[in-house]
Amino acid sequence: MTLSPRSNLPVLPAEFAVLSRQIGCDPMLVQGPGGNTSIKIGSTLWVKASGTQLDRAGIDEIFVAVDLDKALAEIDGTGDGSCRAALVDPDTRLRPSIETTFHALLPQRLVFHYHSVHGLCHGIAVEGRRALLKKLDGLDWALVPYARPGIPLTRQIRAACGDRFPEILVLENHGMIVAGECVVSIAETIEALERRLALPSPPNRQSAPPEIPGWVGLGAFARLATDPLSCARATAGSYYPDHVIFLGRALKTVAENDLRTVPDGVGPAVIVRGSGVYMRPEAGLVPKAMLRCLHDVITRIPADWRLRPIGKADEDELLGWDAEKHRQKLAVAE
Repeated sequence: MTLSPRSNLPVLPAEFAVLSRQIGCDPMLVQGPGGNTSIKIGSTLWVKASGTQLDRAGIDEIFVAVDLDKALAEIDGTGDGSCRAALVDPDTRLRPSIETTFHALLPQRLVFHYHSVHGLCHGIAVEGRRALLKKLDGLDWALVPYARPGIPLTRQIRAACGDRFPEILVLENHGMIVAGECVVSIAETIEALERRLALPSPPNRQSAPPEIPGWVGLGAFARLATDPLSCARATAGSYYPDHVIFLGRALKTVAENDLRTVPDGVGPAVIVRGSGVYMRPEAGLVPKAMLRCLHDVITRIPADWRLRPIGKADEDELLGWDAEKHRQKLAVAE
């Protein structure tokens, strides 16, 4: 293991950074600042920093070191759950991922957490969760009920797994975790999961919506407005945390004439039913990435699957959480 001349801390293995970057560059696996990866080196846990993007792994400084034992102690009430008190370098400008504690909890050397579109399709639907039993047969996996990211999710993982943590965790209304000792095996498992969980996408029928001053029409996501089932699902609730953080609650439908007045209470993106999907021009790249994810998820789910939004109480908790406000600020700064 080589040492960094700047910090005297280990330089992370190149293959770890490469795989982190590869999944970060794939919008079917990671969107915007979502997802996080980690590696344990001795008593130190290196984890992606909050608000950074995996597609910059190996390019920018996106990983931060925390004391593994101190991070583990935060699971049961030592510290505030942010793991900032566990930082090896307390003067760093980076904050540990809000999900650092489950990276510490899982005993495997490598932990890769990502927001697979196909995984989300299954994890937000009743029939999708049932389908996992057949589709993942023969793999070492467990299903984890939804809990807010951070300490609640870490404790839920511990409760679901008991004293044995499998290689694969499917998180309801959230995403996937793949853990292991070898980068090659992690990559092979992610590829196998994507193959087993793949759902067909409908024909891409882009249509340019009418121009509306103050809004940008997004023809690539037109199906959310023009297909009645997709529109109903997109406006029925929010289905996973990053949607809430970067797009707000469920998308709203607005009449074209009303949208011209920029109504109160409308988030960065809206649907004009039967016409198109619109986004505020100042919204930035992260909300657009989340809108693409919503489109990719909603339009793949079979018509007879019943979707389960996370609900208003969980939305309120996410929107009022300081750790997520930090990610929102970083996204705006992009």
